[in-house]
Amino acid sequence: MNNVKRFALSGLSCLPLATLLASTPVHAEPTLYLGMNGGTMERLYADQVLPAFEKANHVKVVIVPGTSSDILAKVQASKDNPQMHVMFLDDGIMYRAISMGLCGKLEPSPALADIPAKGKIKDQAVAVSLGVTGLAYNTKMFKENGWSAPTSWGDMADPRYKEKLVFQSLASSTFGLHGFLMFNRLQGGSEKDVEPGFKAWPKTVGPNVLEYIASSAKISEMVQTGEAALFPLTPTQVTALKLKGVPVEYAPPKEGAVVLNVAECTIANNDQPELAQKLAAFLLTPEAQAPALEQGDQIPSNPKTPTTEKTKGQVDAMNKYLGTAVTIDWDQVNQIRPEWNARWSRTIER
Repeated sequence: MNNVKRFALSGLSCLPLATLLASTPVHAEPTLYLGMNGGTMERLYADQVLPAFEKANHVKVVIVPGTSSDILAKVQASKDNPQMHVMFLDDGIMYRAISMGLCGKLEPSPALADIPAKGKIKDQAVAVSLGVTGLAYNTKMFKENGWSAPTSWGDMADPRYKEKLVFQSLASSTFGLHGFLMFNRLQGGSEKDVEPGFKAWPKTVGPNVLEYIASSAKISEMVQTGEAALFPLTPTQVTALKLKGVPVEYAPPKEGAVVLNVAECTIANNDQPELAQKLAAFLLTPEAQAPALEQGDQIPSNPKTPTTEKTKGQVDAMNKYLGTAVTIDWDQVNQIRPEWNARWSRTIER
């Protein structure tokens, strides 16, 4: 009898380890999917921000990279069976997401309570980082040509920049939309009336545009090859380019920059609602926003986020820009933006 038992046990020991483990219940680590900008921002969050949340909550966070328009399209396409849990979008596109019913309601948290009212979009989205769109310029080209730094949105129409202005497409970029709307205001227009801007553009700004680009990814290359002299951009992106040795500087327009916050929301009807709310709340904390500021120059929305000698100047400068910044009426803009996009493609960027 003992020999039989020994044979049975020795027989089990010959089984592959995977077969033995298969009979043992294993709780798989849940996975959350976070939609956000790719490239530098994706690496920053993957390396510096998300690991603390993953460790504390025994969860894996996978970043789905893309522009705000890309992320919105993906979420809209799977709204009946969401594949993502939380998304970052430029504030204007976030208004669209909310109007489409793609965002859930944010649950109260201490970090959410810390965010100023101007950083909140209804009760469904909230700024993660603060920004503005202004003008940036190629310092090397400006120095070589003896040009003074730009001071106005109207400088985009200055003849000295003929075929030296790089402009992001209004149809795909918030930067491009901001630049066009501010030019339109100088022509006497408003968000409800863009006729002055469309009418004036072809004979003023239009001749200066070297290329209409889909996103700002090409700007670094075009500055270094001496093609791009002037372009709409944020102070945060200017700082990132300068750290890479690209000769650029930010120029605050006298008419005001345009508020451009990156906002987050939890995706409606996702399959991990509690964890998604936890992640959204975490991303508003100083614990999350401090490394995003220190390592990635992301200006925090939470005023309790500590600064260092390196970052205090950036935060102070952004607060100064925001003090005079223009806020777009996104509910108005998003109602008629598809018409603008079609007209832009047909008459400007053809």
